[in-house]
Amino acid sequence: MTNKTNRKKLILPHGGYRKLKSYQTAEIIYDLTVIFCDRYINKRSRTHDQMVQAARSGKQNIAEGCQASGTSKKTELKLINVARASLEELLLDYEDFLRQKGLPQWGKDDSRVKEIRGLAYRSNRSYKTYLTYWTGAEAAANVMICLINQGNFLLDRQLKSLEKDFLNNGGFTERLYWQRKNRRGF
Repeated sequence: MTNKTNRKKLILPHGGYRKLKSYQTAEIIYDLTVIFCDRYINKRSRTHDQMVQAARSGKQNIAEGCQASGTSKKTELKLINVARASLEELLLDYEDFLRQKGLPQWGKDDSRVKEIRGLAYRSNRSYKTYLTYWTGAEAAANVMICLINQGNFLLDRQLKSLEKDFLNNGGFTERLYWQRKNRRGF
């Protein structure tokens, strides 16, 4: 969209987050984290709550940021970045789990990791798609690490795209200015 097109509309289309791969991946991460924590982390532990909240924050901040984008690109950028930070925190929790349990973390060239990464291209994937790969705590944590890395990659790309769009087209305040300027005939 060009600057000229942006000036014609005050509030641009926004929302639509359910169609984003980043949101879909974050939703799967959230669902699986709840299951993982219920299976492998003591429910009374602070870690259980923290992991579930970090996963929830990843998903919810994508939704909130996309919804806010109609009137605030700054808020959208901030909330998408919060989602990214939340997933990074969750990634560390899964890595800590493996380390503290003395379980190996699979390398990025491991055939199991490659197989998990390939699931991202399925159009009908859900948390159930990944559950079949959970053959125990080690596999479950490693599947989650792979999935979170994919989510982080998608959010990094989304942030770059939002930044580029903002630099090229501006935001709500600039559209307000152009609307008022055009109305006054300047």
